[in-house]
Amino acid sequence: MTRLIDLTYPIDPAFRDMVPLPELAKIVGPTVEWATHTGAGRDMLVSFFGCSPEDLPDGEGCAGEELNSFGTHCGTHVDAPWHSGSVSEGKPARKISDIDLSELYAPGMVLDVREWARPGEAIPVDALKAAVAATGRDIHSGGAVLIRTGQEQYPISDLRYFNYPGMSAEGTRFLTDQGAKILGTDGMGWDRPIPAMAKAYKETGDRRHIWDGHYTIRDKEAFIVQQMDNLAALPPSGFTVGFFPLKLIGMSAAPARVIAFLDD
Repeated sequence: MTRLIDLTYPIDPAFRDMVPLPELAKIVGPTVEWATHTGAGRDMLVSFFGCSPEDLPDGEGCAGEELNSFGTHCGTHVDAPWHSGSVSEGKPARKISDIDLSELYAPGMVLDVREWARPGEAIPVDALKAAVAATGRDIHSGGAVLIRTGQEQYPISDLRYFNYPGMSAEGTRFLTDQGAKILGTDGMGWDRPIPAMAKAYKETGDRRHIWDGHYTIRDKEAFIVQQMDNLAALPPSGFTVGFFPLKLIGMSAAPARVIAFLDD
């Protein structure tokens, strides 16, 4: 029997009021126009059919929603290589609609780095090596590596949710060199938080502090998945994980339902 574990973080319009930076609002939830059973939804059916509200069951029409300010990087989402630049591995970078679904269904492993993760800091390569060793096996070629930083302890209403541990260019390159094709994290972003990277860049002038984890995908193609949830429910390995993004044409990312499949 196969057991399904949902690894998808919810999308809720209410989350928009909880972000510390307005620019983050569109990646945690949309704004919504609600068509209610006794409001716009009812009026629409009355208009379509030329009937009266009394002709409808209990006077109710349909419910519906219009989502606005809904970013392609909202909630749990898959980044296509195009997000990191126009070129990957010396070829035109692929967009989300260029990625076959079979590439997003892969053997998975969880790297538990909570012991080494520090808010706003990069996860050391040595920590990744130790976490891989703890799983008892190597990274599968084409496999999915899911980084458990411990962010599940913070609800989105807690400002610590936004000061997550992140990945550096060195850490990202280590994983892709080992064969990982899908790079997932329970952090809000793959790299360190933007304020942490910006501070490091301003203090040092070193451009390697600028979004270095993502930029590594320009050298070796991989798919980054952010804002994952429920990694604590998974074993270190021995499962398959499927990433099912919306079929958005020509875009850099898409919100996704992410499911782990475990054979009991």
